[in-house]
Amino acid sequence: MIYPKSIAALIEQFQKFPSVGPKSAQRMAFFLLRMSKDDVENFATTILEAKENTRTCEICYNISTSSPCEICSSSQRDKSTICVVAESKDLIAIEKTNEYKGLYHVLQGLISPMDGIGAEDVRIKELLNRLTNEEVKEVILALSPSVEGEATSLYLTKLIKPFGIKVSRIAFGLPVGADLEYADEITIAKAIEGRHEI
Repeated sequence: MIYPKSIAALIEQFQKFPSVGPKSAQRMAFFLLRMSKDDVENFATTILEAKENTRTCEICYNISTSSPCEICSSSQRDKSTICVVAESKDLIAIEKTNEYKGLYHVLQGLISPMDGIGAEDVRIKELLNRLTNEEVKEVILALSPSVEGEATSLYLTKLIKPFGIKVSRIAFGLPVGADLEYADEITIAKAIEGRHEI
């Protein structure tokens, strides 16, 4: 079916979202068309306000409404530890646990030569600048166990070690409540590798 120009343009805009194919974009477009005019205006205003009021923290590169962000400017945070994450959504996931009380550094991506993303395309230089501060005693790498995450972790470890700073990596393995028999070999291997004494 050929859509009117305005609907086709709307579908095309939704397809720009990650993991949204033509069918999903079509469903979202038609859902939006069924919304009341007030709801659509509120939706559009919310998007514009989020875009206008969101900035990147000048220290850790997390998204925030202020710079420095609430975490970097807090006196309650442990300034001797920096947790390195790929994206702001990873930082939010860690914050939800209420377990980590240090600072963060958001790389805004991972090294991926296949995608043309090199070390200079992510915030590695900025991280190294932060490590000249004698307060930093440990860098925790909280990067995914993907090929890109592993490559970035190895690269960062080589760069950070000369600073005399402890480099650690978050443990990977079995999720709570999972059955061992259904786990893949890599997950089991990571769980065994990350074991600790009890």
